[in-house]
Amino acid sequence: MTSILAFILVLGPLIFIHEFGHFLCAKLFGIRVLKFSLGFGPKVFGRTVGDTEYLLSAFPLGGYVKMYGESLTKAIWQRFLVVFAGPLFNLLFAVLLFSTIFAVMGVSQPVNEARIGGVTMDSPADKAGLASNDLILSINGAEVQEWNDVARLIKRSEGNPVTIMVRRGGQTLTLTGQPKMEQDKNIFGEVIDTRYMLGIRVADEVVPISPVEALQTGAMHTWALIKITLLGIVKIIQKVVPASELGGPIRIAQIAGQQMEAGWLNLLHFTGLLSVSLGVLNLFPIPILDGGHLVFFAVEAIRRKPLSVETRERLQVFGLVLLISLMLFVFYNDFRFLGNGG
Repeated sequence: MTSILAFILVLGPLIFIHEFGHFLCAKLFGIRVLKFSLGFGPKVFGRTVGDTEYLLSAFPLGGYVKMYGESLTKAIWQRFLVVFAGPLFNLLFAVLLFSTIFAVMGVSQPVNEARIGGVTMDSPADKAGLASNDLILSINGAEVQEWNDVARLIKRSEGNPVTIMVRRGGQTLTLTGQPKMEQDKNIFGEVIDTRYMLGIRVADEVVPISPVEALQTGAMHTWALIKITLLGIVKIIQKVVPASELGGPIRIAQIAGQQMEAGWLNLLHFTGLLSVSLGVLNLFPIPILDGGHLVFFAVEAIRRKPLSVETRERLQVFGLVLLISLMLFVFYNDFRFLGNGG
């Protein structure tokens, strides 16, 4: 039940924001909007206000804005902006969510000193007796003033045992550990470096920031996630990340439920992640998606005339088949994930 509620709380606003982007931009250009629907398929509830019928439809995995004559009488740049506004609003919504989180919670950053924030279980550091919050004073007699000194001195050890002096509470302890050659991996599991490690990470602290700084940080965080999303798709194509990692509505609902149980800020962050994904993926040049329509407009601008109705219909059928195939695949992944006890 928690997962279903969380799914509605996450997906509902994302669909609304996306379609509201199309709707608002259409209104600004004087385009008559006939329908504004949350969901697809049969109408569950509807009410007409002015020229527009506002609908809640049976299948909640999306929505649509239907415009009079599909606004063909408007300039290409206006039609382009109307379509682009949907994904853009998703990205701006993500900025708003992340900025709110940073404004409330502050930002986490490494401390200036060489204080241990965590010790990996069964690592050389764990076996040596190092613990979180230990302040490293020296390694093999060499003074340590900042975390970079730790990495440099561990690397210099070349895997030989090192003597580590730490301050723990009011005590000064001398411990011995033997660094181990480990692989340093990125978020996609690719090995980017191999080096001697103890299995410790630097401590961090939460620093409060102003609303303006929160907005800047939210925008930078959104931009970083856009790049990660695009790179993740590339890694799936390159088979670095298995396609089985792609999740659908069931997996999203399950994760949303877990995030809601962890706290509202966690749920907001997850909503922001999905909003970025929705914004980016909708811009892909696949017929039936917003990105496909943008390609049609670009071709029309170059040719000085639109593609024929028949050509557009064929391409949209191809896009629909592709989209349905992808949906079936992620549903298959979801059920397999559940079958494996996920």
